[in-house]
Amino acid sequence: MAANLDTLVEELSKLSVLEAAELVKKLEEKWGVSAAAPVAVAAVAGAAPAAAAAEPVEEKTEFDVIIKDAGPKKIETIKVIRQLTSLGLGEAKALAETAGGKVLSAVGKDAAMDAKKKLEEAGAVVEVV
Repeated sequence: MAANLDTLVEELSKLSVLEAAELVKKLEEKWGVSAAAPVAVAAVAGAAPAAAAAEPVEEKTEFDVIIKDAGPKKIETIKVIRQLTSLGLGEAKALAETAGGKVLSAVGKDAAMDAKKKLEEAGAVVEVV
C-alpha cells in the first residue's frame, strides 16, 4: 500500500495550481467536506495565543516595606521607623522586633525604595514586596 501512496504523491506533484484547485473542488463535492474550514480554524487558533501575548502586563504600583530583622543597631532602626511612620516609641520598638512586620503598606515605588534604603542604612534587613 505504501508503494501506491508514493505513486499517488508523485502524480499529484505533477498537477498545475489550477488542476490542484479543481481536484480540491471535486474531492469536496465527492466527500461532502470543505478544505477551507480547517484552514480558518487553524488561523483563528493561531491568532488566539498572539492576542493573549499582546495583552499588556500590569505593572505593580503599590508596595509594602517589610522588616525582616532590626539588625545590630536596633535603636537606629526604631528611629527610622518612627521617621517613616506616625508610630510612637513603643509601637515602633514592637514593629522593629517583629520579623515580617509591615513598616509601610501600599506605598509608591519611590517611597518604598527610599524607606528600604533608610532602614538598611540603620542596619535592618528589609524586603519590598
